[in-house]
Amino acid sequence: MSTSGFRLFLGLLQLVGFLLLPLRTSAIRKDIGFLEERICRTTVQGRYLISDDEGNVCDALSLDSRTRCCPLKGERFSCHGCNILSQCCSSYEFCVSCCLNPTRTLVEKVVKVKVAKPATAGTYRTVFDFCAGRCRHSSESVVHENAYHSKFHHCFSLTSNASGANLTQVETRLLGIDVIVGRQGDSCDAVCKSRGQLCVMNKLSLLNQCDVMQRYMTCKGSCLASAGADQPAEVAEDAPRDLYPGACLYSRTQSMLSCDGSHQHTRRLCPCA
Repeated sequence: MSTSGFRLFLGLLQLVGFLLLPLRTSAIRKDIGFLEERICRTTVQGRYLISDDEGNVCDALSLDSRTRCCPLKGERFSCHGCNILSQCCSSYEFCVSCCLNPTRTLVEKVVKVKVAKPATAGTYRTVFDFCAGRCRHSSESVVHENAYHSKFHHCFSLTSNASGANLTQVETRLLGIDVIVGRQGDSCDAVCKSRGQLCVMNKLSLLNQCDVMQRYMTCKGSCLASAGADQPAEVAEDAPRDLYPGACLYSRTQSMLSCDGSHQHTRRLCPCA
């Protein structure tokens, strides 16, 4: 090959390389992505605290000015100052935080809840919208229009928030009582003793109700009337089919309620103190 021919060949190679270079660069850059920074939604600032839509609570000075999120240093989905039985809290921000816990509030249920009572009212779009709205004061949480039923007046229950409702009456009568789900086959005497406590016999009747049991137990197989000294209780999943595995059982006969009752296929709901 002559010198001029060799130079022409090199020139063609450089030209082809120049034409292909942008295509390669474009292909590489096409695959590069940038993570979008998460921007939190928050409650309207209270006197001291703020809750973000991630379930964190912080003071206003700790809020990230760029992301509007609380720092990840405290307990997420905190129920500080809340009564889990009634799903009511003494603080609005912790009510929102507790409500956002996906194990307590299911998105498929809250998006069907109306924002207000009129038939034309819309539904909540997100769990945060539900919690932020539900935890606010309402006419159901006050008496005589100027006083609260109790200090737990920020409520997120899907059912009525009214403190005069059955669950809140139960909550009041259970103050100072630890409600414990026992191990399969244990009596309430054994359950409470393992915690250094005693079973409070006269509180069993308060727990012997479906709506109360469903706060603490799964009750997959529904809630059924029964008769037994081991109730209120939940039937174990591995129980024989004729015993209704997963069902909660309450006793029709109050006189049968007992702290020392037990059954090999049930887990008791116990009042300990």
